[in-house]
Amino acid sequence: MRFYALVPFLLVWYVFPLFPQEAGTAPLTAMQHYRTGRNLEAAGRMEEAEAHYGEVVRICQEEVSRNAANRDTYAAITWTLLRQRKYQEALAWGEQGLRLYANDYRILETMGEAYFYLDDYKRSLASMQGYVNAVPQGERSSVAYFFIGEIFRLSGKYRHADIAYTTAVRLEPGLALWWYRLASVRESVGDYRPAVEAYQEALRINPAYTEAGAGLARAQTQVGDTQ
Repeated sequence: MRFYALVPFLLVWYVFPLFPQEAGTAPLTAMQHYRTGRNLEAAGRMEEAEAHYGEVVRICQEEVSRNAANRDTYAAITWTLLRQRKYQEALAWGEQGLRLYANDYRILETMGEAYFYLDDYKRSLASMQGYVNAVPQGERSSVAYFFIGEIFRLSGKYRHADIAYTTAVRLEPGLALWWYRLASVRESVGDYRPAVEAYQEALRINPAYTEAGAGLARAQTQVGDTQ
């Protein structure tokens, strides 16, 4: 039995457009609204971001109701619902999308994130592994490997987590949190020298990273004790 409620298939919001277009210009697509909202959210302008996210949902629901939906419809709405932390709704729309477009791995990866935040690690891991196996160089491969590392870390499988985190930072080396996670699992299994290197990289990216500084001090002490 599914643990989430299905999103009503033909629900349409009959509202006046929040973003009326100028004469002679095409209205923004759902994907364009999503990207604008994501950029506004990154800039801390959440109220404006939410307005664009609302437009994504409205447009996508309308496309479904008039049988005009395509791959991007389901990708855009699942991405948006994930950012709004509406994880069960994201899963419901993802299921609909995959029934129509079974090889749209963007949707599969998004569902993996939603499952993770709902603490369903088994389904999250299956989704993420399915994504990286299908598109190992995909746009979200680094993120998928990071979540795989998170699942293994939370499950106490630190060696597996090390491999996943190492792949994530190789694909996207500029995130201090990822290096910190890698360092922490190395420290957990007593690999202190590699842990030192990873903590140092986290601090190179973010010198104010307090937890990484404390971890570095611990790992360096252990390296000194083993010399």
